[in-house]
Amino acid sequence: MPNASERPRRVTVDPEGPLLVEGPVEVVADDGTVSVSERFAVAICTCRRSRSYPWCDTSHRKRVRRHEEQPSTTDTEEPEASS
Repeated sequence: MPNASERPRRVTVDPEGPLLVEGPVEVVADDGTVSVSERFAVAICTCRRSRSYPWCDTSHRKRVRRHEEQPSTTDTEEPEASS
């Protein structure tokens, strides 16, 4: 338990991303493994897609589909040649 003089850790919830937690932190997984970070802030994965779980590696971000990358084409009519 932290000392009474320490302020509480700040946790920021992002509905489309990780939990941002002021560090240092210890994360205890459901299987009992403990991960420790001494950083001043950490991103904790909530989607479980991270390759470095429990730390977020931004795998939750939506990826752009190929057809969305290319500029859209529209049918344009060329003006008729005058005779």
